[in-house]
Amino acid sequence: MDLDNIWNKFLQTMQERINPMLYKSWFKDTKLLSLNDGVATVLCDAEIQRKDLKDHWYSMICEVFSEITNTSFEFEFVLEVPKIVENKEVIEPIGMPINSAKKANLNEKYNFDSFIVGNSNMFAYRAAVAVAENPGKTYNPLFIYGSSGLGKTHLMHAIGNYIIENSNKRVIYVTSEQFISDFLNLNKKDETGTNFSYRDSFNDKYRQIDVLIIDDIQFLGGATQTQTEFFNTFNTLYDDNKQIIISSDRSPDDLKKLEDRLRTRFNWGLSVNIYPPEYDMRVEILKKKIVGQNMAGTINDDVIAYIANNCDSDVRQLEGALTRVVAYATMFNISDINLNLAIDALKDYLSKSSFVKNNIQKIQQVVAEYYNITVEDLKSKKRKVEIAFPRQVAIYLCRTLTDESFPKIGIQFGGRDHSTVMHSVDKIESEIKTNNQLKQIIDSLISKIK
Repeated sequence: MDLDNIWNKFLQTMQERINPMLYKSWFKDTKLLSLNDGVATVLCDAEIQRKDLKDHWYSMICEVFSEITNTSFEFEFVLEVPKIVENKEVIEPIGMPINSAKKANLNEKYNFDSFIVGNSNMFAYRAAVAVAENPGKTYNPLFIYGSSGLGKTHLMHAIGNYIIENSNKRVIYVTSEQFISDFLNLNKKDETGTNFSYRDSFNDKYRQIDVLIIDDIQFLGGATQTQTEFFNTFNTLYDDNKQIIISSDRSPDDLKKLEDRLRTRFNWGLSVNIYPPEYDMRVEILKKKIVGQNMAGTINDDVIAYIANNCDSDVRQLEGALTRVVAYATMFNISDINLNLAIDALKDYLSKSSFVKNNIQKIQQVVAEYYNITVEDLKSKKRKVEIAFPRQVAIYLCRTLTDESFPKIGIQFGGRDHSTVMHSVDKIESEIKTNNQLKQIIDSLISKIK
């Protein structure tokens, strides 16, 4: 049995069905080791890859492999430990100081365990874990972008904390304002009448390190000399295979105030976007915060749903709304926090006060029940007509009955892009005009949803 030939066919099929970046990240470097007693053993390069294939891709792997071999297999993913890891303690310089979160300017509370993962930030989270597992060798630089309050800083601190906990690598986290301030100090003169001591201190801080994490890089815009210094620092670290992690409120291509040579380098590695959290994720964030404040059971589920539906732009607004409701109840000595209290407490805080349930979930459930499939089928990558068509119907209804954007709807259907959502909507709209039976089905589904 030619294992390589079988696995090459499998990889080719996966490459055709999933995003190229996901294929490169999780499948490209895998190898089929054996097929024994109904078990396929697959070799992985890293723990993050092994865990992700097992936890997130297992069903799809089984389905595709079964199509190729016409046989059902269970999968076992094994890890090959690189020799560099085995020899790590030997090759590290003797006496190298172990870094600490405090020295690195990191907040120890920001770690991967406390980072809530959803469809809107899944790709960024997995990329961050991959970098933390293998700094300087996987996705360098890592560029994380998105609006304020979505968790970029949390994720960057989590990478730094993980590296410090699992290695002796030297890490530094700074904001772009701090970098500018340190650069301006180079103009000062010390007791010798030169700036040599300031230059040595600057180089030691930014160039004699293993991981540079710099937040809000957009604020370097307009600071020409500082950009030049950062350009030189970037080149020094990159050439030495040191990890660089950068965040911004916009993509590298949209940082028009930064020099082209910087923007080009930001695109050398991997750029990942964090979107506003979807409804289910907002609910999970609220519940976790409630548990953390020992208030579980005192806040009605309707209150959680109300806040989650009305604070959909960022996590800070979401947590701020909850804090305001709790403070309001405390001031008036109210132990049972219900919907009416929440509406009253947030009437001046929210830009809107309408209470709308999460219709996308409801629509998915109604459509899945009608077509006798599961909600997971609607979110899956399956292309069979008995699943693909109901998925298009559900997407059409989501666009028709809710105010959600194409990208947000796509996220709720397994991370599909906005063009796929638009195609589904256009297709159903077109068919309704000529297919009276489909129109009656759509009308019936709308009645059930409402």
